[in-house]
Amino acid sequence: MEASFGWDLGGANLKLARIEDGRVVSVTQTPCPAIPDPAKFNQALDEALRACPEGSRHAVTMTGELSDVFPSRAAGVAYLVGLMRKATGEDTLFYSLRDGLIGADAVREHWQDVASANWHASATLTATLAGDGLLIDIGTTTTDLIPLKAGKAAAVGLTDGERLTEGELIYGGVVRTPVMAVAQTAPFKGRMQGMAAERFATMADVYRLTGELPEDADPYPAADQRGKSLDESAARLARMLGRDADDADFIAWKALAHFLARRQLAQISSDAKVLIEREGLAADAPIIGAGCGRFLAETLAEQLDRPYRDFAEIIDCAEDAREMAARCAPAVAVGLLASASPHA
Repeated sequence: MEASFGWDLGGANLKLARIEDGRVVSVTQTPCPAIPDPAKFNQALDEALRACPEGSRHAVTMTGELSDVFPSRAAGVAYLVGLMRKATGEDTLFYSLRDGLIGADAVREHWQDVASANWHASATLTATLAGDGLLIDIGTTTTDLIPLKAGKAAAVGLTDGERLTEGELIYGGVVRTPVMAVAQTAPFKGRMQGMAAERFATMADVYRLTGELPEDADPYPAADQRGKSLDESAARLARMLGRDADDADFIAWKALAHFLARRQLAQISSDAKVLIEREGLAADAPIIGAGCGRFLAETLAEQLDRPYRDFAEIIDCAEDAREMAARCAPAVAVGLLASASPHA
């Protein structure tokens, strides 16, 4: 059976979904080497391609053009398109905000529509399959909030800048985001105090202490390059308060983690409420969760008294691929869209 592959090229990893006969059969994630050079994408691609038989169909979306290894987003798109075209063939398709799947030649004139369009692929597929709702994809670094209405993505913003303005993109996730981006003050021993504006700890430390972070969701080095035990995460959070871990018992650091988790959820909730009201979504329109941080989307659905649906529930997916399919929704989406497209 001929396979189709959906790719999501991120700055930290490449996500790959294998589609057979309209069904997701496997999803993998390949970390990019931590080197300050575009060749990091080449190395990750070489490894990921081992799972792809010759002659397969490929569709690509991306956010990797934002990586600081490129002098501009345009240069990043050009590099990644050229890389994929050379590796996977002239017929490789790329996801565009306005035109859906297009060939590499068309990208030259419309590169802005290909840059960071992965959220739109997820929303387009989800709206087609699930109808009205609010898709919330919470990843390692960002949170996408996309209203779905009348079978389409009802986003007002298209570029990252526009989406940040509209509250449809939050530059914060559950792994790589520095704690200082979530709160500037926090409680300690009954008093509020300022927090260090340093990358002493990340939200991965927070969610390790709350017990919510999936075990394999954080492949990146810790902020201090040390280990990822609960005690080591607590020590990093203590440093955010200008303290050492032994300045309080472990329960105090867990309490701090829960405070920070609530702060992040509050921001997502605030933007979600505005979007729900803006689009007039019915009370039974669900929150649809994707990404490794979708546990927050499920909690939000409970708080808003709305149904919750997991991204993996709305697609045809092998049971053992469900978790990664939900985490890697854009790769899955662009693969499924391509497999259903007459151009693929």
